[in-house]
Amino acid sequence: MDYRITGLSPEPFEPLFGLSDAALIRHGAQRWVAGPDSRLPDRIGMRDAEPGETLLLVNHVHQPADTPYRASHAIFVREGATQAYDRVGVVPEVMRSRMLSLRAFDRAHLMVDAELVDGRESEAAIRRLLADARVEYLQAHYATRGCYAGHIARA
Repeated sequence: MDYRITGLSPEPFEPLFGLSDAALIRHGAQRWVAGPDSRLPDRIGMRDAEPGETLLLVNHVHQPADTPYRASHAIFVREGATQAYDRVGVVPEVMRSRMLSLRAFDRAHLMVDAELVDGRESEAAIRRLLADARVEYLQAHYATRGCYAGHIARA
């Protein structure tokens, strides 16, 4: 079974790109500069930022449905990113290099299953979870900090 992983659209974040640090704070956001060993994962392009690139730390509602699972958390988006990651059958390196919590949701946006998996072994877990007919989509989270990582659905 093929699966599709997508990053976030840059559009909701574009109004924040280029704002002063003071203006970002008024929006509940912060600017970070990636260092040589930062490992700051951009949720738009689904890659770790290169040293010197700027990212915005923002709160993102990753589960907007009006259910007990409604949730938001801090994420990084690369400032100026223009294209969301969108690939079929390819787990991006940013996810492969971390422990993941894969959360399976049904059409009513209720969690019906979940797995904790080493990102290098995530393909088998993705296929296993999506094989369940109840599952509509998966959300990947970075297990260490619990941050939203990406959306996974059947291709």
